[in-house]
Amino acid sequence: MNSPRQQSGPAPNARRHLPASLRPILSLGDLEPAARSRLPRPVFGYLSGGVEDNVSLDANLAAFRRWMFRTNVLVNVSDRQQRTRLMGMEYQAPFGIAPMGLCALFAFNGDVVMAEAAEAAGIPYVLSGASLTRMEEVAQAAPTCGWFQAYIPGDPAHIEGLLERVKAAGFKTLVVTVDTATLANRENNVRVGFSTPLRPSVRLAWDGLTRPRWLLGTLAKTLLHRGMPHFENASAQRGVPIISSGVVRQFGLRDHLSWEHLALIRRSWPGKLVVKGLSAADDVRRAEQAGADGVILSNHGGRQLDGTMPPLLALPEAARAKGGMALMLDSGVRRGTDVLKALALGADHVFVGRPMAYAAALAGRAGVAHAITLLRDEVHRDMALLGVNRLNDLGPARLVQV
Repeated sequence: MNSPRQQSGPAPNARRHLPASLRPILSLGDLEPAARSRLPRPVFGYLSGGVEDNVSLDANLAAFRRWMFRTNVLVNVSDRQQRTRLMGMEYQAPFGIAPMGLCALFAFNGDVVMAEAAEAAGIPYVLSGASLTRMEEVAQAAPTCGWFQAYIPGDPAHIEGLLERVKAAGFKTLVVTVDTATLANRENNVRVGFSTPLRPSVRLAWDGLTRPRWLLGTLAKTLLHRGMPHFENASAQRGVPIISSGVVRQFGLRDHLSWEHLALIRRSWPGKLVVKGLSAADDVRRAEQAGADGVILSNHGGRQLDGTMPPLLALPEAARAKGGMALMLDSGVRRGTDVLKALALGADHVFVGRPMAYAAALAGRAGVAHAITLLRDEVHRDMALLGVNRLNDLGPARLVQV
């Protein structure tokens, strides 16, 4: 007969060490409504929304439910572990934190607290090129696990200057995002009152006043200690303030980016090179031919072209096309079972985005650490229930499509 604890889940006493705001958080899914109550509506809307009709945003989550497990029982799983080797580095779990812009608007020092939590947990953290914290500071916070993601226009001089800065900062892995040829149609931003550049408004002011923990703990603290946030990492020099009309120009000209520019990056960049934002197997093959060390299948979390296929659905064909590259995935990962489904279908690693930003908004570094622990514990538990001790025991035979 099961004990009461086995029947009802973790005892409340097991969460007493957590800040009060984190005690009700039992899964990554719990973080979104908690962050909704903490963040101003325009800021939360920017973070949570997709584009147009949210077709890809919704499909990313639904894709994981199209696959179900076949389990093996009576397997001694007492020796299971989830450490994984990725592009020559060993990480303590098969997931990392995806790049997200503007994290310093969600939490004070948002980029740094996520980097620190990832470094402590031994998982990769990818700093966004649209971040508001200097890459040099973040590289110090995650000296072994930090990666840098770049938005690169088709301008060789710009590319070379940025690569020199990233290298000097100490990053060993460069992620080039390639699915942003133009600015997406983010109607949801307009509807909730968020704009880029950020424009002060009565609506934003009212939402800030009615959310004093964000107003004082994030916005006021940032302005007091750091001044007006700037896009710090879009180029070799400091970028424009978030309220500047130059924001659009700063992130423009990406419609010029081509495979020739990727070849230039490969010649200039001495570290690991990852290409992010692919969905077609032909592009995966071409990335390997261009000398990439890895690719991340992604539809930008449903934030670029609405109707782009979920990365999970692109995974089986991409796995056959990857050659010697590492094959990774983001967009829609919310559970340990999602992680294991992606690995079974051929991924070498996955990345989680929005839930980590929600966690930072809720409780800073402690929130991100809690989110990492929740997902790592789910993977550990799910491996036992699947009947596997090692992640490489997974494969397509473990799944059935429904």
